[in-house]
Amino acid sequence: QVQLVESGGGLVQPGGSLRLSCAASGRTFSGYAMAWFRQAPGKEHDFVSAISSRGSTTDYGDSVKGRFTISRDNNKNTGYLQMNSLKLEDTAVYYCAAAIQVYNWRPRVKDQYDYWGQGTQVTISS
Repeated sequence: QVQLVESGGGLVQPGGSLRLSCAASGRTFSGYAMAWFRQAPGKEHDFVSAISSRGSTTDYGDSVKGRFTISRDNNKNTGYLQMNSLKLEDTAVYYCAAAIQVYNWRPRVKDQYDYWGQGTQVTISS
């Protein structure tokens, strides 16, 4: 069992930055791939970014590529999502998720992730 707790959300103006954190507990975090998904009101969960258990592989959704950076610190059992050049359309609840790292990991597939945090609200508004 892995427990995930997100933090770092808030209200920022377009063009601003935020860094989200995902603190993990309960199991060895370094054995899990981690991802960020987001959900805007009335929409499905959208893939944002993912990182493999050791941090060697990352993936980004097309809408955030070049603006967001995913990272992790396994010594601190924490994952991060640095979000720069934020846009109005980035407004959503952001969720971190974790899955046991497997060789055929498909980072964008939501159903692969067994553990989810409660979400943190990110609002972009002028």
